[in-house]
Parts: sequence; C-alpha cells; structure tokens
Amino acid sequence: MPAQRLSVVVTRRLPESVETRMTELFDVVLRDTDAPMSRAELEAAVQTADILVPCITDKIDGTLISQAGPRLKLIANFGAGVDHIDVSTARQRGILVSNTPGAATEDTADMTMALMLAVTRRIPEGLAVMQAGKWEGWSPTGYLGGRLGGRRLGILGMGRIGQAVARRARAFGLQVHYHNRRRLRPEVEAELEATWWESLDQMVSRMDIVSINCPHTPATFHLMNARRLKLMKPSAVIVNTSRGEVIDENALTRMLRANELGGAGLDVFEHGHEVNPRLRELPNVVLLPHMGSATVEGRAEMGEKVIINIKTFADGHRPPDQVLPGML
Repeated sequence: MPAQRLSVVVTRRLPESVETRMTELFDVVLRDTDAPMSRAELEAAVQTADILVPCITDKIDGTLISQAGPRLKLIANFGAGVDHIDVSTARQRGILVSNTPGAATEDTADMTMALMLAVTRRIPEGLAVMQAGKWEGWSPTGYLGGRLGGRRLGILGMGRIGQAVARRARAFGLQVHYHNRRRLRPEVEAELEATWWESLDQMVSRMDIVSINCPHTPATFHLMNARRLKLMKPSAVIVNTSRGEVIDENALTRMLRANELGGAGLDVFEHGHEVNPRLRELPNVVLLPHMGSATVEGRAEMGEKVIINIKTFADGHRPPDQVLPGML
C-alpha cells in the first residue's frame, strides 16, 4: 500500500505552478482567495495539518503554536524572514521550522538600487508631472537630482542581500561601506571593495546613502532610532528593503518633514501595510508596497524551496533550510 500523503495547509495563494506541484505530491488544502487567514482559520489549520505553509502576513506566535495538534511537525515558511514565527516555542513543541533563504536575494538587491535611483533622480516627481499632463518641456534646471557615482553607500547588514547590493553599487560607481555583526572575510571584502565599520554611529554619520539590509530581530528593532537618524547628513538618503521595524518610522517621518534628511525609499514599513499618512505627502519619499521579492522567477523559486523542505522532511530527513532559534 502507498504511504499516506502528508496533510499540508497553505495560508495564502501561491504561484499556480507551485500549487500544482504541491497537489501532485501532498494532500494540500489551498486558499480560494488571496486574503490572509483569520486567527480562527490559523487555529484550525495548526490543529489538523501535518505541515503548515505560512507567509509573512501570518502571525505564528507562541499562543497559536501551543494550540497545535499532535500531527503538526513542520512549519515550512514561504519566505526567508521568520520574525513572524515563534521559532523557540515551535522547537519546544517538537515542531521544525524552515524558510526559503536566497530565493529573493537578486530581486531585492535590484529593488534596492531602483529605490536609490528613484529618490536621488526624483523619478516619482517626473512621473507624476507626465501622468498629469503638466510637463511644459525640457529646462536646464528642471528636476535636478544627483548622480550615484562617487557617493558613499553604507550597507547595514552584509548578508546575501547586502553583498548583492554591494556588487551592484560598485557598478554604479558608489563607494561601498558596511556595518555587520561580524566582519566579512578579507577576500570577500576585497572582492566587494567594501570598507567595514565596527561602529554603526560612525558609519551612518559619513554616508550619503544608507541601505537597510538586516533582518528584524530584538537586537535590530529601531536600530535606526531617532538619535542615530540625527547622526546622518541632512542631504543623506535612507533606503529600506528589509524590515520596517529596523527604522523608527515616526522619527524618520519627523526628520523628513523638517528637511533634516535628503529623502527615503521604503519598500517595508514598521506597521505592515499601515503606512504613516504623513510619509505619502512628501515629494522626496518613494513608497512601494513590499515589492522587493515580487518577481515571477523569485516567487517560483521560493515555492520550490518550500516543496524541497517538505519533501525532504517527508522522506525522514532534516529540511535543508531548517531554522533554529537565534539563527537570524
């Protein structure tokens, strides 16, 4: 007799190719709509499934995990970040957690560079004028921005994405600096032509652009707080394609409105999709709806990693992308 197929519950709509492959391999419960699951639906899922496939929009906290049924043995996250999952409580309950590292690296790095260009070259302002039909022709002083080449870029978090940003930045002629928990190996530093700063305060005070590329952890919450933001040059630009909680959004908003910063490009926000309305009013701020990893190729790769983690677990082995407490 064939072995019983694992029961897998998916909390959001995934790319069609991913859902089709999951259906071929497992006993899958898919979402009919792309709306996030309610708390009650999540509770029902953890009580009945062998494997839960959540996304960043799902709060898989200790209270929810404590309600899990005896069948739940793996939380196979669709995404690299797991700050929405209580990994420690899951481990205590004997539930493994996996993620999809690397799948969004190149796409997020591309978007980081896009935001740098959008802010420094005033692209949204030009787009708005064109769409409103108000452009009156070329002018020597019209929509003057600044070139990227020659500027100092400070990267906060030099993991996969930070290094991918550094490679792109060098092609644009930026001088690459970085702050990280651990200094890179000398050969990696040499390849990236990157300068390490042990002190984050000293780095941000000297940079023309600061790019946030570190995960959200208790140690990085409001790492860019009001005091540290005030260390930045009044002409400096800050870009965040990582996690909104790393920046004190209220402090950032106050400084931007007071012209104490040159601009900001934000793809993520401190309170999820609830964006500070005062940010929307500023011409030197570019806001995007968490699009950093939003490519067809990237999302398909994330789905493949989820499937590999589940299949490896089903075959009796440790998922290749298992997350342990304190890893990120």
